[in-house]
Amino acid sequence: MGDVRSLHVPDGLEGERVDSALARLFGLSRGSAADIIAAGDVLLDGAAVATKSERLHAGAWLEVTLPPPPAPPAPVAEPVPGMAVLYEDDDIVVVNKPIGVAAHPTTGWTGPTVLGGLLGAGHTIATSGASERQGIVHRLDANTTGAMVVAKSEVAYSRLKRAFKERRVDKRYQALVQGHPDPFRGTVDAPIDRHPSGDGRFAVVAGGRPSVTHYDTVEAFRAATLLDIDLETGRTHQIRVHMAAIRHPCVGDLLYGADPTLAARLGLRRQWLHAARLGFEHPGSGEYVEFESPYPDDLAQALEIVQAES
Repeated sequence: MGDVRSLHVPDGLEGERVDSALARLFGLSRGSAADIIAAGDVLLDGAAVATKSERLHAGAWLEVTLPPPPAPPAPVAEPVPGMAVLYEDDDIVVVNKPIGVAAHPTTGWTGPTVLGGLLGAGHTIATSGASERQGIVHRLDANTTGAMVVAKSEVAYSRLKRAFKERRVDKRYQALVQGHPDPFRGTVDAPIDRHPSGDGRFAVVAGGRPSVTHYDTVEAFRAATLLDIDLETGRTHQIRVHMAAIRHPCVGDLLYGADPTLAARLGLRRQWLHAARLGFEHPGSGEYVEFESPYPDDLAQALEIVQAES
């Protein structure tokens, strides 16, 4: 049985196509919205919407039956080349996540995962949480590299999840952004939610989830600036969205408006963003521990070129 949502059409959607309105209201792609309409699962004032191009009227009663989300795939236990272990004990394992690796299996992702890589290499992982996310207490984007901690014991899972939720984890990133942020040190406090286009991007959106990013300049170059970034919150794509919002996107981040010419000159095929340091209270001993991850080759080489050109 699907999830039934009912609401009056807001004034802002007066005259909007039904498929476009569904995409904006429920974070769907236009294609998914069209499929729901074709299945007869969209009612407008009690009558099924006939076509996706039908127009809405403000105040009309909209009833939508959303299909249940597909079940995420189970993790495939397979070692991940290049994923080094920075630290391990009975409670936690800290990895240096390489490019092109997701934290855990998700619908539509067919590439390697941190969880599958650890299981494939024989590591014991906590079984708390959903099966496809067992042991995972935080995530990095698939193309963001760096330090990531995974819980091995059930106690570690519970305590680390709470620490991340209560913002007691020091998450430090380094980002090479285009141009020169003004001021050199500052805070971006802007809510984030899915982009209205439904194309997988996120954006600063009124009414979105509170999101706070602190940044400080490490070194300024002619074309770009290396920033040290402290995340107060941990939203999906947060740094990428906030840097784009202040018109200084991460170098190479074409999804969020980076200059493709600069990315090509630096040999970058993804955003210049790295989880450099991760510090927290050890869930077993209670002592503060901190782990550092060196730059991977592609980011180091791009930084060298930027330095040489300055």
